[in-house]
Amino acid sequence: MTWLIAIAVAVVVLIVLVAISNVIVYIPNDRVGVVERLWGAASVSRGLIALNGEVGYQPTVLRGGLHYFFPFQYRVHKVDLVTIPQGEIGYVFARDGHDLEEGQALGRTIQAGIEDVAAFLRAGGQKGPQRTILREGTYAFNVAQFAIITASRVHGLLLSEEERSTIDHMGSVLKERGGFSPVIIGGRREKASADADDTANDMLGVVTVHDGPVLPPDEIVAPRVGQDPADKATFHNNFQNIDAFLRAGGNRGRQHQVLVEGTYYINRLFATVDFIPKTVVPVGFVGVVVSYIGKAGTDRSGEGYSHGELVDSACRGVWKEPLLPGKYAFNTYAGKIQMVPTTNFILKWTPEVTNMHKFDENLTEVSLITKDAFEPLLPLSVVVHIDYRKAPLVVQRFGDIKRLVDQTLDPMVSAYFKNIGQTKTLIQLIQNRADIQQVASVEMMERFAAYNLELQEVLIGTPHGSAGNASGARIDTLLNQLRDRQVAIEQVATFELQEQSAVKERSLREARAKTDIQAELTNSMIHIEIKKNVGDANVVEASKRANVIGIDADAERRRLTAEGDGRASAIAAVGKAEAEAIQAKSQALTGEGARLQLINTLGAQFAEAIRDGQIAIVPKISLGGGDASGNGLSSLIQLASSLLAERADAGMADGSKALQSSQG
Repeated sequence: MTWLIAIAVAVVVLIVLVAISNVIVYIPNDRVGVVERLWGAASVSRGLIALNGEVGYQPTVLRGGLHYFFPFQYRVHKVDLVTIPQGEIGYVFARDGHDLEEGQALGRTIQAGIEDVAAFLRAGGQKGPQRTILREGTYAFNVAQFAIITASRVHGLLLSEEERSTIDHMGSVLKERGGFSPVIIGGRREKASADADDTANDMLGVVTVHDGPVLPPDEIVAPRVGQDPADKATFHNNFQNIDAFLRAGGNRGRQHQVLVEGTYYINRLFATVDFIPKTVVPVGFVGVVVSYIGKAGTDRSGEGYSHGELVDSACRGVWKEPLLPGKYAFNTYAGKIQMVPTTNFILKWTPEVTNMHKFDENLTEVSLITKDAFEPLLPLSVVVHIDYRKAPLVVQRFGDIKRLVDQTLDPMVSAYFKNIGQTKTLIQLIQNRADIQQVASVEMMERFAAYNLELQEVLIGTPHGSAGNASGARIDTLLNQLRDRQVAIEQVATFELQEQSAVKERSLREARAKTDIQAELTNSMIHIEIKKNVGDANVVEASKRANVIGIDADAERRRLTAEGDGRASAIAAVGKAEAEAIQAKSQALTGEGARLQLINTLGAQFAEAIRDGQIAIVPKISLGGGDASGNGLSSLIQLASSLLAERADAGMADGSKALQSSQG
């Protein structure tokens, strides 16, 4: 048992000795070990890091795993890895290295980086805050040499109170500058609210550099440098590469180059960014640039212009070419853009009305003294136009439009109308306003042209007196008299019109009376017209009928004549033919034959006479007795014989006449 206890005690002592002596050290994989040598042949003669194995902090860090050391010679400080979250920036403070040079604010960037402390120091790395910034990621830094400042904490080992105070101050400055986040323009970081979408899009960043050579005494803004991407040595990529910026000759101070929409990882210990709105030249205006920086340019104002120089763009002074309507990323610390209206604008000499442009806010009505010693106040309005190509001349000559109005146009216009007022009476000013206005527009046009302005029109108001003034009361009295006179004239005109109205009224009444019986008059006139038309129609119809009757009678006469002539010719022909036939028959027939021929002819004529005359053959009344068969027939025969005898006598007579006629 004794031996077992002794062995156990020896093991415990051995473990304690191993732990105390740091012979074996285990480093977790999520941490690193900073080695400190406790004793040795030599100590560090300069600085903090022992580059040659001296007593002190060693440059190399230990990564995860078991590490073996000589007993009691080393101490290992286990520290966390440095992690920079996404979208954040970490800053480096070097505790050892060369001193910063005069005027230098940040330690220069070492090509080897800062993870290799020995390479950093041997390459001439400097102590203090560094130009190098850390982007997102995890790093195994020797925090005995480098204190890493992040938004959430400071990674450092055994910092003294003085160092802790310095680094804490450095962290507070970075927080004030928003240095732990990149510069974002066009996003939500510089917005006043989530609703300010237009504000964010209209912002730009003005950079102020806090390192590098100072500006010359006569410069207020550092010129642009290192903007050529093809030159890798000097292209600083919008102030993100500090060493390239300084190699390009960049100066500390406010920079002429600005940052537009985008994300920029800028060391805020090197440069700060102020946000200003972009310059918007609205429609109807041009922007005349007055540059505070640049080289001296050649005068472009032209001959005869002695009020100052106009220079080319990028030169110091007033630029010859104005900025047309649009949006510009203009650095207002490097110059000023003077807005000049190119549309017509009105200047009003009246205290009651001021236009939105405020050019005429100091103008008042022109005080006149007329020819008849009245002192009226004359309100005016002047329409002015400025040619956009002449806008730089106006700015160079007067500085701005308001100064032009107050110091030049106001006294010039007031003096002109004061001179006009002395040659006119008050009544003439009132009654001849249009003529005065027209003449003033023509005469003042040349005066405005002398100041590179275009006068469009002069508008004159009505002169009036000032309140509480004796002259104003007299003007009011005169105006009242004019009004009374005008009222009297109007009354006379009214009476004349009333007289004309009475005449017109009488005519109207007569017209109305005529209108009332107009229906009857119209009906009677219509009846008269109808009767007249009917009579005319009857006359025309009778005339037509007479013509028709005449034509019919003439036609009937001709027909009857023709028929008579035809019948006569026919009868003559028939008689002649019958005579010839009778003669022939009489010659051919003799004795009994002649008598029978005569009987046949007479019988035929008898039959025709009975047919044409509708003579009853049988008498309706019987005159004699006898039976029906014998006596009736006998009567008929007797009647026929009698008729035949008569017709025979007549025929013989006709035939004899015809024969005589034919023979004769």
